[in-house]
Amino acid sequence: MIDYTKQVEQELQFWKHKITRRSSLINRLSKKTQTKVNTFIPEKVHHVISESMKHMVKVTLIGSNFTTKKQQAIGFSLYERDELMEEKLATFRKTAVVEGAGTGAGGILLGLADFPLLLSIKMKFLFEVAAVYGFDTNEYEERLFLLHIFQLAFSSDEIRNETLFIIENWDRQKHLIADMDWRDFQQEYRDHIDLVKMFQLIPGIGAIVGAFANYNLLDQLGETAKNAYRLRYLQEFYSGRR
Repeated sequence: MIDYTKQVEQELQFWKHKITRRSSLINRLSKKTQTKVNTFIPEKVHHVISESMKHMVKVTLIGSNFTTKKQQAIGFSLYERDELMEEKLATFRKTAVVEGAGTGAGGILLGLADFPLLLSIKMKFLFEVAAVYGFDTNEYEERLFLLHIFQLAFSSDEIRNETLFIIENWDRQKHLIADMDWRDFQQEYRDHIDLVKMFQLIPGIGAIVGAFANYNLLDQLGETAKNAYRLRYLQEFYSGRR
């Protein structure tokens, strides 16, 4: 366990360095353009979108929490939990690929359905990962932590660094957070996936783009979730709570 823990600590350092690096020039230009476009959207529209996203996520959270088997890895070592997490990622990634290919092949109307469908797959996956690492999503603060993982995976440089700080210091930060900033949450997520999802609507290539995009988006979320929960697991391990 000790040797594997040291290996995980090294992997966590590499991961934190990776996600705090400055984004590529293309990504920064894309974000700048999307931010500019957002300034032309009326505030009422932003409010409606934020409330819709909030409602969609909360409905998904309730459903995912209800269907997730809690304490499914009782007595597992960190290595065994990591292995089980990888198995779950492979399963959810396949589901996302099928969903992306199906909605991508269906043109604009089905392409629009991809947003809520993929969101529900991602949220359900996060609930499963939380259970693997022994965190009880019946607790409000654990569902809030889950949303911060989601935000860490799909956000710009500034928000990503702020969110990583919150995740690394969750025991102190969780008492300061009453709810998510839903406007930032939905805007960062939309900005992150808008470009690739736009190509998914193009007839002829939509299925390929949808499958490829969803594969990578689940991979990105999987890496983020795995390491975020590893951080908390090791914090509890060293504090004697594990």
